[in-house]
Amino acid sequence: MRKSLPTRVTLSAVTKSFRKDEQSILIEDLTIEPGELLTLVGPSGCGKTTTMRMIAGLEEPSSGDILFGGRRINDVPVQNRNVAMVFQNYALYPHLRVTDNLQYGLKKRGVPAKQRQEKVEWVSKLLHIESLLERKPRQISGGEQQRVALGRAIIRDPDVLLLDEPLSNLDAKLRMIMRAELVKLQRQIGCTTVFVTHDQLEAMTMSDRIVVIEKGRVQQIGAPAEIYNAPNSVFVATFMGSPPMNLLKGDIVISGSELTFSCTGMRIRVPLVGPTPPGADNGPVTLGVRPEHITFDAEEGDFPADVVLVEFVGAEKFVFLQTQVGQMIARVNVNFPVAPNDRLNCTLDRSKLNFFAEESGARLALAV
Repeated sequence: MRKSLPTRVTLSAVTKSFRKDEQSILIEDLTIEPGELLTLVGPSGCGKTTTMRMIAGLEEPSSGDILFGGRRINDVPVQNRNVAMVFQNYALYPHLRVTDNLQYGLKKRGVPAKQRQEKVEWVSKLLHIESLLERKPRQISGGEQQRVALGRAIIRDPDVLLLDEPLSNLDAKLRMIMRAELVKLQRQIGCTTVFVTHDQLEAMTMSDRIVVIEKGRVQQIGAPAEIYNAPNSVFVATFMGSPPMNLLKGDIVISGSELTFSCTGMRIRVPLVGPTPPGADNGPVTLGVRPEHITFDAEEGDFPADVVLVEFVGAEKFVFLQTQVGQMIARVNVNFPVAPNDRLNCTLDRSKLNFFAEESGARLALAV
């Protein structure tokens, strides 16, 4: 049913200031590829929704350019941008039937009745809401209302689809189901899509690429696996991933093809598999390791730890460890025998370690 080709969206040196003396948001260079599902993620107040609203035309950038398909659209009013937006509040018209909600925008644009009906039939089949067309919003569930809101957006064949935390009002089970259905739907319609969320799990499971934002600044852009395995900064390392990455402050010494990390009660030798990059010096750093990259040995290990708490989470357990340098969390198989007050010898996977500069928090490009 979709007729238009996917649109490339570009933000170039875009800023937004809410005060004359304060630059709140800076998006230096961001390109959303045609047909891509790109997620803006970050804590509340970081600027992700404002960035989306600038793409929609609901907010005017203080400087910089926003382009659709190479065409600058800064001065194009929102009604002429051919964007569709689904909000956290689905904003359905309560007095209208589902079928009337779906075709409301088409009717306002003067689309003939026959064509409106064809589009309603197409989108209702796509979203499996054919049986709801004669009902009103109060007569359907939250998940069904979300489908109707999505249908009202995509029925217009938009160049860009904007989703502002559309799953946040759903319960946990329905959110999981709708994550998969949203991705499937986006692949079917092939529309360039920007998704905003503060939920890192939604970002990791749904996105082609993720943009991590902190305090109005882009911290990292990349595929979910890249963001997770090679975070650019301490902020990205701790924000993306649940449980978050474990961080240990210490010192490194680089000698030939080996790096030695040391801190209280711990001394770890790490082979370097590539040349030492320029600027990599001995001194204080932060070591980062994901919970699943901590293993336990009966006889030996990198450091001892006492088990404080064990959380059962289905197929896995989260093991909270007390070490000489603070608390850490390990992720283990549900069948691994462990209980509070156990003492374990912990080993870190050398190939999965991350190192960050102590002052800036930026990732050090060490080939481990």
